[in-house]
Amino acid sequence: MSNIQKAFENGKAFIAFITCGDPDLETTAAAVRAAAENGADLIELGIPFSDPTAEGPVIQGANLRALNGGITTDKIFSFVRELRRDVTIPMVFMTYANVVFSYGAEKFISTCREIEIDGLILPDLPFEEKEEFLPLCCQYGVALVSLIAPTSENRIAMIAKEAEGFLYIVSSLGVTGTRSEIKTDLASIVKVVRENTDIPCAIGFGISTPEQARKMAEISDGAIVGSAIIKLLETYGKDAPGHIGAYVKSMKDAMR
Repeated sequence: MSNIQKAFENGKAFIAFITCGDPDLETTAAAVRAAAENGADLIELGIPFSDPTAEGPVIQGANLRALNGGITTDKIFSFVRELRRDVTIPMVFMTYANVVFSYGAEKFISTCREIEIDGLILPDLPFEEKEEFLPLCCQYGVALVSLIAPTSENRIAMIAKEAEGFLYIVSSLGVTGTRSEIKTDLASIVKVVRENTDIPCAIGFGISTPEQARKMAEISDGAIVGSAIIKLLETYGKDAPGHIGAYVKSMKDAMR
């Protein structure tokens, strides 16, 4: 069983996204621990990239702040190694194909295995091109997490059949960021997923309120939140982890 499955064993999973190195790695570590202690079931760690095409202004800003602060992939690897001394919940990296490719795919993915990163999400990797990284992910036991978008339509079944770890269902067209309402017919997407795989699915993009998290958890296996957490880091900086803990608790409580 993939370690990722543990996130979905105790009811609906709350998945928190945190950009590494914004404003610094010490704050990232404190934010991850606060999220884990307050009910986060899985953490997505963002490895900053200069051109994060799937991200809205909030997470783009976090990427730039982290890169300007001197963050590197090697520093993030060392950071996760330390974090794993006490953080036991599943963790995945979310980054871009170019980050993995330029680092050296085998070196990157084998290091993920070594530091106990359970999966990899690459939003700019088309499903049809996943063979670029999939054999290495299989070799080293790192789940290559697929995304399903509202535009996936007749590809949903195909993507679901080959899914690993969990399926990331994108709630809305466009980029990440909080939304006042989510209008996509997500229930019909989840129905097709359920018909084709037993792998859990979680919904992300645009979720920021406990009410939205509860609604997403009712139709899927979990909710993914990024921009709302990153906004707390932007607002409170080094003092953000306490606010993040309280926020994660309110979201998880709404999903119970």
